[in-house]
Amino acid sequence: MKLLQNKVALITGATRGIGKGVALKFAEQGANIAFTYVSSDEKALALEKELSAFGIKAKGYKSDAANFKAADDLVTAVVAEFGTVDILVNNAGITRDTLLMRMSEQQWDEVINANLKSVFNLTKAVQKPMLKARNGSIINMSSVVGVKGNPGQANYAASKAGIIGFTKSVALELGSRNIRSNAIAPGFIETEMTGALDEKVVQGWRDAIPLKRGGTAEDVADLTLFLASDMSKYITGQCINVCGGMLT
Repeated sequence: MKLLQNKVALITGATRGIGKGVALKFAEQGANIAFTYVSSDEKALALEKELSAFGIKAKGYKSDAANFKAADDLVTAVVAEFGTVDILVNNAGITRDTLLMRMSEQQWDEVINANLKSVFNLTKAVQKPMLKARNGSIINMSSVVGVKGNPGQANYAASKAGIIGFTKSVALELGSRNIRSNAIAPGFIETEMTGALDEKVVQGWRDAIPLKRGGTAEDVADLTLFLASDMSKYITGQCINVCGGMLT
């Protein structure tokens, strides 16, 4: 029996990086997948095909998670298509890095909306089917930057720290209905974005990590799978770091 057999998972921002790794891991474990994307229809169709190869149902939705009505409409559409939502992975996010003295109001607002408001929007929307089922797992992607801060990322750190507080509050509100809420704080994860960086700089980051390597999307996906499955049925309100010991 697969860990997520016949479950329905909604994953935001799933066409690349950590989101794609989570979608593939969930599909491998039997979950039907609804996922969101904001730009490339081509990538979304390719991911649908890749996920469907596991013998599950997969569908991409072009939707802006930072838009309250769009998020509500999305969940309505997913429930109409899939019947319910058992698992929500709030993964969509952006960066607009710069020092605070140079940061514009727009750079602040864009990051807070995309990273934090989106988590509020989708979590509020999936409450309905989860409360009806008296069951659910909500998993929010935070960051080690939200735990410790980082120069040049005041907006990103604030959004990711906000996710942790939100996650804990939701766990307290919905625990009596058997709905769990947890956060994941990835450290330095090597994805398509980090592949464009200078190799010497990246190696310096690796050397500073106790496990002496960057993390992979699969490292994060493994923990996400655990938190989505019944293996973690007595775990809620937690933020777990996936950072190779970086914060130790």
